[in-house]
Amino acid sequence: MPSPPAIHAHTLSTTRGPRQVLHDLDFTVPRARITGLLGPSGCGKSTLLRAIVGTQAKVTGTLTVLGLPAGHPDLRPRIGYVTQAPAIYNDLTIRQNLAHFAAILTPGRPAAEARAASVARALTAVDLTPHADDLAGHLSGGQRSRVSLAVALLGTPELLILDEPTVGLDPVLRRDLWNLFHTLADAGTTLLVSSHVMDEAERCDRLLLMREGRILAEDTPTSLLARTGAPTVECAFLHLVTTP
Repeated sequence: MPSPPAIHAHTLSTTRGPRQVLHDLDFTVPRARITGLLGPSGCGKSTLLRAIVGTQAKVTGTLTVLGLPAGHPDLRPRIGYVTQAPAIYNDLTIRQNLAHFAAILTPGRPAAEARAASVARALTAVDLTPHADDLAGHLSGGQRSRVSLAVALLGTPELLILDEPTVGLDPVLRRDLWNLFHTLADAGTTLLVSSHVMDEAERCDRLLLMREGRILAEDTPTSLLARTGAPTVECAFLHLVTTP
């Protein structure tokens, strides 16, 4: 039998105060693939990602993640989550930041050797080993983003949630990060990557196009272009927005 999807949502809704942010979303995210969550800023992407990792309040409907209800305690070591703003300590080195978060994931003296190995592996994955002893406060924006990604990779997560990880990065670093994302997916990790940059769509295996808290389309980039007759995903998005 085929494996169940990494994420399955049915009639998923969220409110913030009097405003409904997400409107009855139905979608699936397949395993070991890169799914792009694309849409303009303010359309609800970050809210949806918080719902998936279990940190969003006032969520209704059904949301299953790796076979468990979103937010289940057993999911914590199985999910890596990278927020838009790097969540690292400026007064620690890169290695010290990773060691700190590794100790939270696997506390105790007996796990020290395993923690050191996971730190070394994460540094290698994001190509920061030569800078491991640099203070985080002295890093460039792109390097800080890579440190946050390294933190998320410490536990070799089954599901990696990335909230606009390439925003503000130069083209070379964006390319390198996407190469890493594909390497992770090829190794079996499921990635859900949000972006408001439509040209990143072609780097994804599947797409969720979102606008004003609703899913406009759920498809592969190739099928989406064929269905809409558009030359680019941005044109396809505009076609879906303007077509009744």
